[in-house]
Amino acid sequence: MNDLRTRIRDALQRVCRAGATYADARYYREQDDEGIILVQGNLKSVERAVTTGIGVRVLYRGAWGFAATGAPEAVQGVAEAALENARVAAQRVPYPVRLAPRTPLTGHYESPCAIDPFDVPLEEKVGLLQSVDAQLTRPWVAQRMLFLWATRRRMLFLDSDGAEIEKVIHELFARMVVIGVEPNGMSQERSYELRNRGVGTRGWEAFHDPAYFTGHAPRVVEELGQLLAAEQCPQDTRSVILLPGIMFLQTHEVIGHALELDRILGYELSYAGGSFVRLEDFGTLQYGSEKLTVRADATLPNSPGSFGYDDDGIPCQNYVLIERGILKNAITSRQTIVEANEKAGRTVFEASGGCARACGFNRVPLERMTNINIDPGTDGTLEDIIAHTERGIVLDGARSWSIGSNREQFHFACEIGWLVEDGVKTRVVKNPTYGMETLPFWRALSAVGDERTRELVFVPNCGKGLPSQIMHLGHFVPVCRFDNVPIGR
Repeated sequence: MNDLRTRIRDALQRVCRAGATYADARYYREQDDEGIILVQGNLKSVERAVTTGIGVRVLYRGAWGFAATGAPEAVQGVAEAALENARVAAQRVPYPVRLAPRTPLTGHYESPCAIDPFDVPLEEKVGLLQSVDAQLTRPWVAQRMLFLWATRRRMLFLDSDGAEIEKVIHELFARMVVIGVEPNGMSQERSYELRNRGVGTRGWEAFHDPAYFTGHAPRVVEELGQLLAAEQCPQDTRSVILLPGIMFLQTHEVIGHALELDRILGYELSYAGGSFVRLEDFGTLQYGSEKLTVRADATLPNSPGSFGYDDDGIPCQNYVLIERGILKNAITSRQTIVEANEKAGRTVFEASGGCARACGFNRVPLERMTNINIDPGTDGTLEDIIAHTERGIVLDGARSWSIGSNREQFHFACEIGWLVEDGVKTRVVKNPTYGMETLPFWRALSAVGDERTRELVFVPNCGKGLPSQIMHLGHFVPVCRFDNVPIGR
C-alpha cells in the first residue's frame, strides 16, 4: 500500500510537470457488493462482486481529462492517458475550468458499523429474509419479493496539492414488496424500504432491528389487503398529507435535482433534463412557504448520503439550501461555484458544498445530492395534522413519477391513500395520484410535522450522468401537508 501511494504521488506530480495545473486519483482498494433476492420465499439470486481500480483526473488549460484502469499498478500510464485526454479536450473547452481554492487535507473517515454485513454468513441473511417473507404470506398476496443489498468500499484519495484521505464506507439497503391482483386483473402493490431516524449505525444490526425494517411486514401486508378492497381515488382538489415514504421522493425530484449546480448551469441534461432555477434566483426566489427549510446535511451518522469527504477532498457539510421558503444555496463543487459566480457577476456561492461524488473509480465526480433534508416543524404529529385538515388525503409509497423537462412540474402516483374528512382519517383509496407545478406546490406547504414524524429514507438508485452513475443518499423528512392540490388525475 505504501509503495502504491508513492507511485500515485509520483504519477500526479509527473503530469503536473508536463503542464497540468491539477491532478487527483481515487484508488478503490476494494469494493464489495452483494445482492440477495427472494421471490415467494425462495432464493432467486445471490450476486457477489469485488472490484479494484484507480481513476485519475487531470486539469490542463481549463479542461478535464480522465482515465481509469482495473490494474492500479499501471497508474503512471493512466495518468498520462488522462493528461492526453485533457490536452484534446482543451482544444474545444467551452468554458475553462477553474477550481475554487481550498486547504489540502489529510483525513480518515469510516462510517459507523457494528456488524459488517460481509462477515455475516449467507445462511443467516437468507434465514432472516425468509422470516420476513413468512409474515408476508397471506391468501390475498399473489407475489412476495424481498431484496437485500450491501456495499463496502475502501478508498484512497490523493491529489497534486498534497491531500490524502482514506475512507471505509458501509451501506445496507433492503426492500419488501407484496403484490395482489384484483378481480379485474389489475394489480396493487405495497412496499417498504429499510430506513431509520438518522442515528445509530449502518451495519447488519440495522437490518436486524424490527423498528427499521422487519417489524413493518405485518402492516405492509394488511394494507395490501385493504387496497384490494378499496375504491378508486376520486378526482378532486384536496390537501395532500405526504408520509415520509412519498415525501422523500417529492424532496428528491423537485428540490434535490433542481438545485444541482451543474444542472442549473446547463451541463447536466440527462434524466429529466435541466433546472428551472436561475443564478439570479438565489437569495430572492420564494421556493416555498415560510414553513419550508431544506438543508444538505452530509454529517448524519447513519445515512448513505454521509461519506466524510467528497471526491474533491472537501469535508462533508451541513448547510441550508432553502430557508423559510427563500432559496439560499445549491448542491455544489469546487468547479461549478467559480463559473457560477463569474456568470452571475457576484458571489452567489462562498465555498464548495462538498457534493462532488463519483459512483466508482471509473467515473468522474459530478454534483450529487448528499442528504437533502427538511427541517421538522411545529405542527405536531401525523394525528395532529389530520385533525386540523378539513378535506384531505394521506399518501404513502412511491409507485411511479413523471417530471417536467426542467423540473418545473411533476406528477406522482402513490401506492396507497386514506381520505380525510373533517379532521378524521376515513377509508382507504387505491391508485392515488397528485401533481402540480413545482413552485406553487411548495408555496402551498401549510403544515410540517415535528421531529417525531421524521424518517430518514434511504435512496439506493439515484441516476445521473452519461455514462450513467447510480448514487446512494438519504432524505430525512417529516410529514408535510400541502393545500389545494389536484388528485386522482
